[in-house]
Amino acid sequence: MLAISRSWSRALVLLGPILSTYPAYATSLHVQYGVSLVGLPIGVASLTGTFSASGYKVDGNAKVTGLASIIASSRGAATASGNFSSGHVQPSAYSTTAANATESRSVRMAMAGGTVRLIDIAPPFEERADRIPISDTDKKDIIDPMSALVMTVPAGEPMVGAAACNRTLPIFDGGARFDVTLTFVGTRQVKTRGYAGPVTICAARYTPIAGHRPDRKATQFMANNREIETWLAPVEGSRVVFPFRISIMTMIGMTVIEASEFTVDSRTTSAAAPN
Repeated sequence: MLAISRSWSRALVLLGPILSTYPAYATSLHVQYGVSLVGLPIGVASLTGTFSASGYKVDGNAKVTGLASIIASSRGAATASGNFSSGHVQPSAYSTTAANATESRSVRMAMAGGTVRLIDIAPPFEERADRIPISDTDKKDIIDPMSALVMTVPAGEPMVGAAACNRTLPIFDGGARFDVTLTFVGTRQVKTRGYAGPVTICAARYTPIAGHRPDRKATQFMANNREIETWLAPVEGSRVVFPFRISIMTMIGMTVIEASEFTVDSRTTSAAAPN
């Protein structure tokens, strides 16, 4: 189902091509995730990030696998790029596609200074009378869902702890504007291929702002949902922390997205991101 791919995009908040060129990257990251629902594996996701002192690019894809693919053969892909300005993420481009056996949709956005300058959605989202309209204000001071995964920690602060966590992410995905507020809970040790060490545990709250249908049970459930959590792992050689695990209680049970690989290469690599 298309809805499954879109929900992954928001939860990992996951995932089709754009142009981006940077100086030599200082750090590269590859994360492989397994996705489970009520303890049963239902999909996989892969994310690759490249980070320099001034810019970043993140690419990702996800698909339903196993028995779940018999019910909903869904997949999605996305990419985002931007700059670091005063220690904060400033996205410049975002692109995502999601598809199943019967339908697909793509969203492409160009941004500058935190404001959406151009947007293309094909096919457009269906207009509904009960949907909160998106205003021009809702397209300002925002980040896209993929850039939201790239969280920076201020210089001088520890990479694991409250400074890695406490923040509000003002997200616009082309169809909806919402906040994700992270609050420090604690730390713990994890171990997987490529990484063994501490992560920061953050509680997360979802606040719909525009583009949603307030009377829908799913909207109300998520707005009241207190069982959303993410674990953030430091990306060595950068001031970036990145999701190691995301857990979200849904209306049909707990969904968990957890890294089976978290590999960092902090050697300088060459030049331009691919076209």
